Amino acid sequence: MNIIFMGTPDFAVPCLQKLHDMGQNVVGVFSQPDKPKGRHGVLTAPPVKQLALSLGYSVFQPASLKTGEAADIISSLNPDLIVVTAYGKILPGNILEMPKFGCVNIHASLLPNLRGAAPIQWSIINGLSVTGVTAMQMDEGLDTGDIILQKECVIDIDDNSETLFEKLSVLGAKALEDAIHLIERGEVKRKKQDDKNSSYAPVLSKDNSIIDWSLTALQVHNLIRGLNPWPGAVSFIDGKKIKIIKACLSQAAGGKPGQIMEKNKKLVVSCGDGQCIEILSIQPENKKVMETSAFLNGTSFTDGCFQN
Repeated sequence: MNIIFMGTPDFAVPCLQKLHDMGQNVVGVFSQPDKPKGRHGVLTAPPVKQLALSLGYSVFQPASLKTGEAADIISSLNPDLIVVTAYGKILPGNILEMPKFGCVNIHASLLPNLRGAAPIQWSIINGLSVTGVTAMQMDEGLDTGDIILQKECVIDIDDNSETLFEKLSVLGAKALEDAIHLIERGEVKRKKQDDKNSSYAPVLSKDNSIIDWSLTALQVHNLIRGLNPWPGAVSFIDGKKIKIIKACLSQAAGGKPGQIMEKNKKLVVSCGDGQCIEILSIQPENKKVMETSAFLNGTSFTDGCFQN
């Protein structure tokens, strides 16, 4: 098959690599435009573009797919299938209809659960124990197309969004491989999504970062994991902002929300259910990430409570 691949970040890289390893005829790769990166704003190609160029594929980076120019490029490539994985742009109806076999999206949740831009982070924040990937036939809705197949993945209690990204990106590539085999054999049996059971995973921002210590210890733990590495869970003590990088559930109990129960060799904080978390690593404002023990060695608290 002639396949166009559309993807941008690291998550999409294994899917493009899988198409190459399968020997599929990738006639073009679409990725988001290069963006400035780092303190010096060096213009940097996204990971998918970097892999595509190393594999010898033609790369296209239109600012929009809604222009006639973008549609003309896609039409000229004569795709039998378009594969989309974390591309970051909405495909208009005229492009969805171009390929013989339509457009297939690899989405990082078990649809209809967690439709939207940040399913991996929200699966952890919401306290799910199982998530997965969905190979979906795309339509003009937001992750509403028919399901081709799904693969499950257990979320470990110590997973953060980075480690879960890695697991699901590999699983997504396997789901894509299986979906393509079904398409090639004409064995696809699509399943409509039940909209009544849908949930959403909106884009995360720094507004999601502030820890609400009135939540249960497990909810606070999940928030810290889900927001690691970005945008990070933050709290305040003595008026200073602190980013909490890693924590675990503690056996300690008692205290009011945000109260520091221990601050000698450990930093243990009480939550809204009277249970506690132990903060393992931390990043004070304008400083590097450090182990909590190192932080405690050079810090004294006037206030004995974290504030929301």
